[in-house]
Amino acid sequence: MNGDPVSWLMIEPGWTVVDAEGDDVGRVEEVTGDSTQDIFDGLSVASGMFSRPRYVPAESVLEITDGRVRIATSLAGLDEFREPAASAQISSERAGVVRRLESDVEPEPRQAHPVGLVRRALLWLGLVGRR
Repeated sequence: MNGDPVSWLMIEPGWTVVDAEGDDVGRVEEVTGDSTQDIFDGLSVASGMFSRPRYVPAESVLEITDGRVRIATSLAGLDEFREPAASAQISSERAGVVRRLESDVEPEPRQAHPVGLVRRALLWLGLVGRR
């Protein structure tokens, strides 16, 4: 264990990702979820500066401590990360009364912010985002 556990809401780009044995497997690029409902969806993790990020579902996260995320599997068997789908917008003219009322109070689902190549390089070099 590497410190006290923290919430998924604390995870930042650049945090170290390790496998179940504690071996370094990559860096967090993005966190997806709905913070208003406290729903953690998963992580985008890159194993190298020029590698394509992999999607690590929340179910595969074993432990989160400050600056470090431990996952149950290697990145090799995981799917490539895809940006979360944009929330569907329903025209108010075609939506029913209940749906129109719900749309006024629903939070934006699964927000993610893409990491560009320059930012990824800076993360890997430890110049931004990591503690």
